[in-house]
Amino acid sequence: MMKRGEFRQSFSATLHGRTLGIFGLGKIGKLIAATGASFGMRVLAWGREASIAAAKAAGYEVAPSREALFQQSDVLVVMLRLSSATRGIVTADDLARMKPTALLVNTSRAPIIAEGALVAALAKGRPGFAAVDVYETEPVVGAVHPLLVMKNALCTPHLGYAEKEGYEGIYAGGVDRLLAWAAGKPIDVVNPEALDREKR
Repeated sequence: MMKRGEFRQSFSATLHGRTLGIFGLGKIGKLIAATGASFGMRVLAWGREASIAAAKAAGYEVAPSREALFQQSDVLVVMLRLSSATRGIVTADDLARMKPTALLVNTSRAPIIAEGALVAALAKGRPGFAAVDVYETEPVVGAVHPLLVMKNALCTPHLGYAEKEGYEGIYAGGVDRLLAWAAGKPIDVVNPEALDREKR
């Protein structure tokens, strides 16, 4: 807006005192929770037993129910791994419980939210806003996705992982493993029983 010479005519919302809901308090969810807490947000978690235990250990609140997580969150971050158990786990009913002022953030995987449910929910105004970095089909090309035309959706390409140091680490690790194998001293072997068969 500044580059276009325009002046902002809207208000921001404060984070302090707002409820940050986290559905899945794993490795990344814990970092998000700590960031929210540093801004003075109330952290409310829900998920499997490991998420609930992690929330209690960190001193965060555990939602009394999944429904309460969706109802109480001002910002709800979905931080689940995609699996057969989590595919479609966030339903239209879950989204309908959210406040019209709430923001849903999904940077996990798109299919965690039931197909079409987020677009329909945003059209109805519950939640009021969404920020997504993941889509059913990626990459999104030709600007063809229903969220891209919605004024209450912030869409970014799924590129959070695409940074130089991360890729260097991935490829360096692969090369290290290949060199160790070639030297006859394999490292990080996930199926050591295969090494025994190789010797026979």
